[in-house]
Amino acid sequence: MTAARPPRDPWAVPDIPLLARSAHARLAMRRTDQQFLDAAWRDPSSRVLLVSPSGTVAVVGWPDAPNLVLLPSEQVVQPGIRVFLGEASGIRYFAHLAGEPVGDDDWRTLREVGASLTDLDVGLLTSAVALQAWHQRHPRCPRCGAQTEVAQAGWIRACRADGSEHFPRTDPAVIMLVHDGAGHCVLARGPQWPPGRMSVLAGFVEAGESAEAAVAREVAEEVGIAIRDVRYAGSQPHPFPASLMLGFQARLVGDPTLRIDADEIVEAAWFSRAEVRRATDWGDERAPAGRLRGLPSTMSIARQLINTWLLAED
Repeated sequence: MTAARPPRDPWAVPDIPLLARSAHARLAMRRTDQQFLDAAWRDPSSRVLLVSPSGTVAVVGWPDAPNLVLLPSEQVVQPGIRVFLGEASGIRYFAHLAGEPVGDDDWRTLREVGASLTDLDVGLLTSAVALQAWHQRHPRCPRCGAQTEVAQAGWIRACRADGSEHFPRTDPAVIMLVHDGAGHCVLARGPQWPPGRMSVLAGFVEAGESAEAAVAREVAEEVGIAIRDVRYAGSQPHPFPASLMLGFQARLVGDPTLRIDADEIVEAAWFSRAEVRRATDWGDERAPAGRLRGLPSTMSIARQLINTWLLAED
């Protein structure tokens, strides 16, 4: 039995957002070295992470102290895409993007286990899930439509018809905590969330737009207020399927009245620090009934932005 890890402090602010943690070297320069890759795959010390088409992976120790199931390559018998993830402490790691889950292991998603994994496991899993989603969605050349082939250890898809190469897609998105400088912040929920679940505002960066401009535009579009002092706070990969979340804080300027875009936001309000602290994690909403009961999990950069604000002095 795997020993239970101490629970994470739900109000802690980690130095690095949880999904941005990593303890392996990617060794990108080795992705074109087929002799190295073949030798690494055959090495008995190398380990392989199986990823299903739905993005689930086998874990042990769930739910108290989950760890990834990492196999020697000789136990990998399913057909699939082999991806070289990198190296840590002399051990080479691969992902095998294969068929449906097999065996008696407990198969879980990154959303379920990400906050509880070690830095090594979460770094491997985040990259593997992102690549699995990309390969699944981009089997053909966007230029000519021909079927592409996997190249450079799973990090490129090459088109033999027109000679083009295509790389994993990353979509930049902004996520921002807006506060009034007087102890209140804006939290909102979209139509996909039940009443009581709230988070900070977010949106995608448009073509030809800076991240800071996207913050101001999205805030104006979603809740109808103006902001200033847009300050970068950190980033975190969000492979659901292919985003990079760029975190910011921003301060209200002018009228605080919220004018909600009903197409994207069903509810938004200003909340005090005391109200935010009474809330609990999504899925564990045992807080007193009210407009705000559940906050994003500690795995998310949204929660890191909220926790950072809770500790700040306006």
